[in-house]
Amino acid sequence: MLKLCDVKDATQSVWLVAPKVTIGRGNQCDLTLADASIAKLHAEILVDGEELELRSLAGDGQVAVNGKVVEGSCKLRRNDRVQVGDRNLAVVDPKITRLKAAGASANVAWALRANHPAIVGRVFPVRETSVVGRSDDCDLTFAMSHLSRRHARLEVREGLLFVVDLGSANGTFLNNQRVTECRVRRGDELRFDSLSFSVVGPADDIDKTTVRQAVTMPDAARQSTALDQAMQRDRVRDSGKAASTAEAAPSQSYIGDSAAAGSSGWIWVGLLVAGAAVAGYFWAQGQGLV
Repeated sequence: MLKLCDVKDATQSVWLVAPKVTIGRGNQCDLTLADASIAKLHAEILVDGEELELRSLAGDGQVAVNGKVVEGSCKLRRNDRVQVGDRNLAVVDPKITRLKAAGASANVAWALRANHPAIVGRVFPVRETSVVGRSDDCDLTFAMSHLSRRHARLEVREGLLFVVDLGSANGTFLNNQRVTECRVRRGDELRFDSLSFSVVGPADDIDKTTVRQAVTMPDAARQSTALDQAMQRDRVRDSGKAASTAEAAPSQSYIGDSAAAGSSGWIWVGLLVAGAAVAGYFWAQGQGLV
């Protein structure tokens, strides 16, 4: 099912259902557009299944489709643009439109979330340049008498959002301070007279915590460190061996000395035995025994 929507205010729309849909300034119309350029009963659309026929009821030159003036009536199709008076309407398929809007919103970095009771919670994407005001020519149009026709301009400069007051009668305010031109940050309150919005957008870099990558030691440095560690282990091991040798040295010396002392004792015993044998021989010779 198709729908007829105001290009700048999607809340002003009507489903295109049989048998017909009326458009005009009068309250009895299916789509009421409060605009002095529109007649009380300006046009109607006849609906027959998927077939749509637009009829102009306000006289010649008062209705156009895709920029071409309608003389009497013409066929309508999806995505056609319809101009009635100073208002621009579009024939849309809501399902497709929602998908496109979701894709477009994903690429929009900045937006305004309404705080005003009449539109609270609604989110309005901010393009590279967006004019806010009461006029239908503005990018963000709000039909509120306290707004100037062109109240302020929002600009995205190198990813940063700025607001510029366009000489409005009732002023532009950032966090309750009246401004003429200044930078706007995420979470700020931006107010056009009493029409208040919360700013939605990316955080400043200063608000972010930078995660530093771990330093990776080059292979040569790792190899050098491993070699130093191996040499240190060898020095510790050699020191342990030297200490063990020093502790074992006294016992070995003692054993050597004992062995030397034992050998010396046996020599003296041998000499004494030999001397006794010699003395015995001479004694026996003197007795004539030998």
